[in-house]
Amino acid sequence: MQMTRLLIAAGGTGGHIYPGLAVAREFAARHADAEISFVGTERGLEGRIIGDAGFEVHMLRAEPLRGGSLLRKAKAAFALFPALSDARRLLKKVRPDAVVGVGGYISGPLLLSAARQGIPTLILEPNYDPGLANKWLARFVDRAAVAWEDTAQHFRGKAFVAGNPIRPEIAAVPDVEPAAAIAGAAAGNDPSTDEGATDLGTRAPMHVLLFGGSQGSRALNDAMVAALPHLPNGAVEITHQTGPNDLDRVRTAYAESNILARVEPYLPTMGEEYARCHIVVSRAGATTCAELAAAGRGAVLVPLQLAGGHQHHNAEALQREGAAIVIEEANLDGPTLAATLTELAKNPDRYVQMGAQARQNAKPNATARIVDELEHLLGTAA
Repeated sequence: MQMTRLLIAAGGTGGHIYPGLAVAREFAARHADAEISFVGTERGLEGRIIGDAGFEVHMLRAEPLRGGSLLRKAKAAFALFPALSDARRLLKKVRPDAVVGVGGYISGPLLLSAARQGIPTLILEPNYDPGLANKWLARFVDRAAVAWEDTAQHFRGKAFVAGNPIRPEIAAVPDVEPAAAIAGAAAGNDPSTDEGATDLGTRAPMHVLLFGGSQGSRALNDAMVAALPHLPNGAVEITHQTGPNDLDRVRTAYAESNILARVEPYLPTMGEEYARCHIVVSRAGATTCAELAAAGRGAVLVPLQLAGGHQHHNAEALQREGAAIVIEEANLDGPTLAATLTELAKNPDRYVQMGAQARQNAKPNATARIVDELEHLLGTAA
């Protein structure tokens, strides 16, 4: 069989990079002689993360069209021309048999150039409401892997529901157990018959995992710091990923509080972190939402107000399923976050049920399903 060359556009954030890596690894496992490389930009995380995973990364000039000032948007529009030129040169150099796009502005010029050259193309759309680049590409690409049934309508009959590829260690996370049950067992009591079951003093603390993406979130960091004086002693225990910029400030705030916490700039082993926690506080990016489902963890979600509103749609979809509580960023403050976490700590049955509902949305075979479709495009299916 002729060697297959696969090119994957997955630049910018971990939310684009990790699904792209999952597809690359699954394809490599099936096709040991395949040549797989990635396309990214100098401004993203792909050079480090993808390079560390052992794949070559080609850099492409591109700028986001959404967000920022009019001057920035104009600059981005003009940058499309050199990006398309770079994409054509890269395709001529690599000569891929198929090109996969995982969303983000880097996908636009590369997938368009590939489609115009007749190269098979597939895009991943993990958000409930598609991003700008994927909406624009819908008329050109061959197939679109989506995570939600309602999302398929945007892709002109080319979509199939697969889910969002996630790391296998996250899918292996066991179901959440209530802190009350752990505390009761340790004390030799049956919490289900304990008249003081709603008393936070009789149970182990609820373990909260808080993160705001690989670079952290200033809004989440500020809200958690402001929430600390309002949290009852012993109600929660927190693992908090701050990102590099707020690390010292947030560590100082915890040290001055009575809340037990582990504060890190970055958490590299997310499977272990999900397994330790009872509830998550985070943004509502597509990869995060898919990980919550795969790990079976409920969440307090604070959607990022930018990014075309797709995080809001992701969060609302999980809230409708009973898997999340949504706090809009405009309403996020210390007392609100503290009250939400305290109420959950008092009612472990609720966060256990939220986790169960989250797992109902899991699609553990997403990566395999996407690679199956990619093989059909390539004509390499068994």
